[in-house]
Amino acid sequence: MPKKKRRMTKQRKKILEVLRSIKSHPTADWIYDKVKKDIPNISLGTVYRNLNVLREMGQIIELNYGSSYSRYDANAEDHYHFTCLSCSKVMDVDLEMNEELEDKVAKFVDGEVEYRRTEFFGYCKECSE
Repeated sequence: MPKKKRRMTKQRKKILEVLRSIKSHPTADWIYDKVKKDIPNISLGTVYRNLNVLREMGQIIELNYGSSYSRYDANAEDHYHFTCLSCSKVMDVDLEMNEELEDKVAKFVDGEVEYRRTEFFGYCKECSE
């Protein structure tokens, strides 16, 4: 997706700082609770709007799970995710991206792939024991 140029406001900077300080993939509500400690007058709506702007800027990615919830990731590089079906933990999967698959899909649709999202679902170590 093309990245949009926007200025880095105090709120955006703090949201990004919170996201970059953790390895998990939190919800907007969780981010709001953390940001509110430093910016007490911030609203949940402002957090949502700024998360969308940061996504448009290419600073973060949104992991959208339909109508139920989204999680956010400060690692905007192309990478895989694994979601536990039991505890809902989302983890980065640090494996090399399969570029061949993208080429095959482009050929299959006789078009071009703009971006992709590949996710894996199963049970994490704690939940599978």
